[in-house]
Amino acid sequence: MLKSIFLLTSGQIVGIVIAAIVGFIIVVVLLSSIKIVRQTDIYIVERLGAFKTTWDVGVHFLVPIFYRIAKKVSKKEQIYDFPPQAVITKDNVTMQIDTVVFFYVTDPKLYAYGVEDPIMGIQALSSTTLRNIIGELDLDDTLTSRDVINNKMRKILDEATDPWGIKVTRVEVKNILPPRDIQEAMEKQMRAEREKREKILIAEGEKTSAITIAEGHKEARILNAEASKQEQIKKAEAEAESILKVKKAQADGEIMIRQAEASGIDMLNKSKPLPAVVALKSFEALEKVSDGKATKIIVPSNMQDLSSYLVAAKELLKDENKEDKKSK
Repeated sequence: MLKSIFLLTSGQIVGIVIAAIVGFIIVVVLLSSIKIVRQTDIYIVERLGAFKTTWDVGVHFLVPIFYRIAKKVSKKEQIYDFPPQAVITKDNVTMQIDTVVFFYVTDPKLYAYGVEDPIMGIQALSSTTLRNIIGELDLDDTLTSRDVINNKMRKILDEATDPWGIKVTRVEVKNILPPRDIQEAMEKQMRAEREKREKILIAEGEKTSAITIAEGHKEARILNAEASKQEQIKKAEAEAESILKVKKAQADGEIMIRQAEASGIDMLNKSKPLPAVVALKSFEALEKVSDGKATKIIVPSNMQDLSSYLVAAKELLKDENKEDKKSK
């Protein structure tokens, strides 16, 4: 075998090398012709310089020389933050405004062949549209009407870019930068507004605190008055109860005295005392009556008559009780 290889002529060796090179080139070309399109992309394919078709996700074979991939288009939503643009408001205030545009490609063919540079075209349209919109607004409206500016720009850009196969989904005004002197004036105004709100909040807090304190004092006075009232009521009730108890005790004592006197008289009658004892009791009764407050004294004509004496004693006791009650 080795001997046969060495017996090859130089021409044969050159032919083998050339064949190997050609085979390698063919393999490389075939491999490079196999294209894999990702899910987020679309390929624009041309044949001999003219649009042929679009390739979506999957594996595709590209015929060498005759076909080529002219453009790769992303199907994802794209975001472009354009640099600040100088605009003039209706009241002749020059300011810088930069915008952010959100869009995606709806027609890859129009996007590839409708305009030379779609991004540059969107930027130019955005700048022109922004100047036209801001030119109809004064400074205050420009600062407070971002939503209006965003909606107008989105509508105008969407209509203008539709022939390019572009759908504008959203436009956002990112920054609005007035001149330096106006910024300083606005900052002073904002600072004054914050100080004003702070003073209002402090005043409201002090007012609320004063009202709360006054209500607390009022409630305390009411509670104190109510407590004092209850205390006086309880004291009066205690005094009234004490008086009632004293009067009841006095009444009970008088009843007991009367009962004792009646019992004594009854016992005296039942015992049939001697005339001497009756006379002695008569003198004791007269002495007791004369020491009391009675203003009327009845002395029977016959002190020996026991019944007359008893009647006289009973009359004296009644008069004495009446005088005691009057004095009380």
